[in-house]
Amino acid sequence: MKKALVLGATGGMGYAIVEELIERGIEVIAFARNEEKLKRFFQDSKNVQIHAGDVFNITDLTHAAREVDVIFHAINIPYSEWSQKQPTLMRNVVKVAESSNCKLAIVDNIYAYGRGNGEKIKEEYSKNPHTKKGNIRLELGKIAFQANTPVLVAHFPDFYGPNAENAMLTYTFNKMVQNKKAMFVGNQQNAREYIYTPDGAKAIVELSLHEKAYGQSWNIPAAGVISGKEIIHIARTHLDFQKTVSTVSKGMIQFLGIFDMQMREVVEMFYLMEDPVVLDGTKYEREIGSLPVTPYEEGIRKTLDFMVDNN
Repeated sequence: MKKALVLGATGGMGYAIVEELIERGIEVIAFARNEEKLKRFFQDSKNVQIHAGDVFNITDLTHAAREVDVIFHAINIPYSEWSQKQPTLMRNVVKVAESSNCKLAIVDNIYAYGRGNGEKIKEEYSKNPHTKKGNIRLELGKIAFQANTPVLVAHFPDFYGPNAENAMLTYTFNKMVQNKKAMFVGNQQNAREYIYTPDGAKAIVELSLHEKAYGQSWNIPAAGVISGKEIIHIARTHLDFQKTVSTVSKGMIQFLGIFDMQMREVVEMFYLMEDPVVLDGTKYEREIGSLPVTPYEEGIRKTLDFMVDNN
């Protein structure tokens, strides 16, 4: 791979993918709607071309994808727009990858797996989603694998890391960095996975370099599971944070959903906080190599430092 296009380059995983590609000496086109953000993040970066555009405009996408070897699709859109826009977005990305004769690497989540079975989930696990957003992700996967171009899909747990602004943990960390009372979404005793975005970026970029990775889905697990209580302890220690961190329950989100469309959309995904889905990375380690794994303590400290520096 000599040149790559990263869609959603100012988002959490997109930003990390751009940084990983730069580290590997690969030329990058960083694509996002917000030109100001693109310039803030990448205007001083070597081997990065900034391209502000609209992913729903085929002309913008086609121009950005000119002469690239791989498109990394890391765009995220608000939950409230998923039903209306996600299928169109995926079809646009697939169409441009086909017309540009390049490969496509897709950042995906765990929603299509539905509920877990109490064990680590392998790629062969039956995808039987019980939520609206899970069914949308299932549909998007079908659209992707019908493409007339090589495609791979990487399934990730919830993100955290530098610039992962929309992540659940960022909601907690923001207040802690500001030394204000904070809130944690879900039972703080429950243990679940959160992947450090630089680890996720390393994994999907490595996958994109292997011909055998295409035509398949890949699970990219995190550094094991961790409870909210443990996360808060690490953050407290690093920031010397003394204020309270209360719990956001499902009932609270349901109440907020009466007034806020985005909160209304979060409710159906609350099962992930109560009965976590944990990914099995055996396939990746067998076929590709060791998974990138940053210990939670290190990843959380680096994330908090990034937030302090950019607050």
